[in-house]
Amino acid sequence: MCLAVPAKIISLDGGALGKVELSGVTRTVSLMLLPDAKVGDNVLVHAGFAMQKVSEEDAQETNALLAEMRGAPRTVNALR
Repeated sequence: MCLAVPAKIISLDGGALGKVELSGVTRTVSLMLLPDAKVGDNVLVHAGFAMQKVSEEDAQETNALLAEMRGAPRTVNALR
């Protein structure tokens, strides 16, 4: 099974690379598949590639569900 996680683009490193942030962790990812991506966009990241843009709401909901899987209290209903 593959898992893509939402992350926010925090900087563009020229060409087809950018830095994303998720829960305080930053990573450099390829933006080759999203040439129109810009700082502030939320993207799904899998295996070092940003695969598609997602809305802020979808990113928050997915991150809340991932937090629940790690034992955090349920917060998804509060987002709706």
